[in-house]
Amino acid sequence: MNSYISNLYYSPVKSISFSNSKNLIVQKNIGIKNDRIFSFTRNIDKKKSVDFEKNPKKRNLHFFLTLRNSPFLNKYDFEFKDDQLSLILENNLINSISTKNRDNFDIISQELMSREKLIQNPIYLIYNDKFPFFDTMPDNSISLINLSSVEDFVSKISLKIEHERFRGNIYIKGAPPWKEFEWIGKKININNCHFLVTGKIPRCSATNLKPGEVKDDINLPSTLRKVYGHINMGVYLIPLNDGIINIDNEVRLIL
Repeated sequence: MNSYISNLYYSPVKSISFSNSKNLIVQKNIGIKNDRIFSFTRNIDKKKSVDFEKNPKKRNLHFFLTLRNSPFLNKYDFEFKDDQLSLILENNLINSISTKNRDNFDIISQELMSREKLIQNPIYLIYNDKFPFFDTMPDNSISLINLSSVEDFVSKISLKIEHERFRGNIYIKGAPPWKEFEWIGKKININNCHFLVTGKIPRCSATNLKPGEVKDDINLPSTLRKVYGHINMGVYLIPLNDGIINIDNEVRLIL
């Protein structure tokens, strides 16, 4: 059975909202265009935030605002189009800024802080489209999820698990459950885009949240461990050339 792309997503702001798409632009050694090019820092001053923005090797995940440490973020959406980043709540536009005017970046940060009293310290919006804010920092990556693996997990726990919880870029169908783990260390081809499969993706508490919800309904990493003896779902990819990938593109192992 051939495997193929069923869904494609990117997230303009690290850990906050996902945008689905019929196709994605792949950038060699960077990732998906516009994916995780923004992030919010926390518990550090503006000078340190600028250091994080410019230098991936200085970044520390503990100092980023994420669903793991701030579940309330799950109710917000961000859209990025024509150099404009828009903050949206319940389908209503709250505010919008341009990447061409860095003086306005604090507008979005102040908006979130004023709405969410849970934010005790200043947060700062940072932006880097050459070195995005991946969990694998300072390395860049793309995430691939095999929907058959998700379905296998669901069948064993008898609880609906939305695939969006795993916040993957590429979702595939047609491959047997957990087949993607056999691809680690190998290369795959999607519409003449070559990717190196580098490793499994360990899951954190952010996956406990349903899409759009701020309270969890399962300890998903713990449940994965109980069922399979590990907390992994999906694999990381490094793009080896530029290109475009589309819904229904075949995913082929390069022999």
